[in-house]
Amino acid sequence: MTDLEFLDRAESLLQALEARCDELNEQSEVDIDNQRTGGMVTLSFANRSQIIINLQKPLQEVWMAARSGGYHYRFVDGHWQDTKGQGEFFSALSRDASAQSGLALDFRP
Repeated sequence: MTDLEFLDRAESLLQALEARCDELNEQSEVDIDNQRTGGMVTLSFANRSQIIINLQKPLQEVWMAARSGGYHYRFVDGHWQDTKGQGEFFSALSRDASAQSGLALDFRP
């Protein structure tokens, strides 16, 4: 994948993430403050916990840091897959955001 292709796919991921946060805030009791600075999105929850999603351009990866740990994702076969075989980005984000918010949250591309 070229650097430009990575940036296009990564930008789509960040935009989908931001849009889904807005939808969840409107449709549920959750209050997710999402702030974006360049290639980084910080999700802050009511209990002050955070999930940080950050683009690693030289590695063509998306990194996610949550209470459960740190994860690295590469775009493989049309999905952002964990580099250590731990699954897909949006599934992991749903799991960790649900755990940190105390509500069942569903993130999707």
